Amino acid sequence: MADLIVNGGKALSGTITPSGNKNSALPILCATLLTDAPVRLLNVPAITDVEKLVTFFAEQGSRIEWDKPTGTMTLDHSRFDAARLQGELPSGMRSSVLLFAPLLGRMKKIAIPTNAKGCSLGIRELDPHLEILEKLGAKVSQNGSLTLKLNGRFRGGRHWPDYMSVTATENFVMAAALADGTSTIINAASEPHVQDLCGVLVGMGAKISGVGTSQLTVEGVKRLKGGTFTINTDYHEVVTFLALGAITGGEVKVRHSLPHHFDLITRSFEKLGVVVEHQGDTAIVRRRQKLTIEAPYTSNLLPKIEAAPWPYFPVDLLPCMIALSVRANGAIQFWNKVYEGGFTWMPELSKFGAHVVVSDPHRIIVFGNRPLHATTVDAPYIIRAAVALYMVAASIPGRSVVKNADTIKRAHPNFVENLRSLGADVEWK
Repeated sequence: MADLIVNGGKALSGTITPSGNKNSALPILCATLLTDAPVRLLNVPAITDVEKLVTFFAEQGSRIEWDKPTGTMTLDHSRFDAARLQGELPSGMRSSVLLFAPLLGRMKKIAIPTNAKGCSLGIRELDPHLEILEKLGAKVSQNGSLTLKLNGRFRGGRHWPDYMSVTATENFVMAAALADGTSTIINAASEPHVQDLCGVLVGMGAKISGVGTSQLTVEGVKRLKGGTFTINTDYHEVVTFLALGAITGGEVKVRHSLPHHFDLITRSFEKLGVVVEHQGDTAIVRRRQKLTIEAPYTSNLLPKIEAAPWPYFPVDLLPCMIALSVRANGAIQFWNKVYEGGFTWMPELSKFGAHVVVSDPHRIIVFGNRPLHATTVDAPYIIRAAVALYMVAASIPGRSVVKNADTIKRAHPNFVENLRSLGADVEWK
């Protein structure tokens, strides 16, 4: 495990080009298993989860060419040998769940790994994935372990899940793309990375309508082709560096910022007194933002930022807003409507001197602009929480340590390098 050594109190300023979106890259990599034709991907982030998938593919006989400096990857699964797996999915890999549909389509029988059931944020159910695959013709059995079987091709079907699940929706479109007949999912997730996966599948020849909405209809085709596709910018990274500029009083510009996804994100920044400008596809936070929490017109209620499945404010970005609120004048409530473990790191935030009241597992109130001091904190295995702890440390003069922060590398391949380009005094140790 690696620690971040932070000498804070410096205004971070400069221009950043963000990496490709991890949450787009992983399902798109899995979707390449749906064809034996070569697929070329551009702007692939060099992160640990991508490394694990590439290793897994190569172990089964796939040919992978990856030029990490340019972010270019070519995948050819024509020699993928399902027999090497003996029905077992890889263990210890968070993206295993995204392999359910494409591997079942190839192998016709897979055993579900027992470690695919959760993470530090809380329980992540397998049931939504199994229900979707059952609706599309798979058979699920349990005898000590879970086994999925498919007789021939997936079959078109209709499903209305209990809630919007990103990865379950992605499994649905991957299974339905090559199914016999037409499939519909109501209450589908519509996050930008789900849209990115659908866009690539359409480019490969899939027939998907309703992309970006909560209802997707997929007309199955006989086969998918290859092609060249670009992984879109990670909007999480865009927000992270804008927030770092704001919390340190600097001026940060982020290229390729996908402004069409930013209306609500920009509004949420405004609630904390931060103005985000968009010039073409560049997002800008000017220096010396006022960081004052905006009072609502309903004066007897606390201002709040609610995070839930898209098009709500993204849950994964809530920690960045929490870090900003620690430095802002006023009080604000944060409501995480998805993960019951999303606020378990509040005791670490309080070590800096932050005043936070945990109302319940899903809601907190931050009382901002309290005296803060440099200190040592322990990062949880939650990417953006580790980033948020760094943000607060970077805003405080003196030496802080964010221990076990290398979970950041799962999403930010050049995190420290980008920070140094902005003038940060930070290093891995």
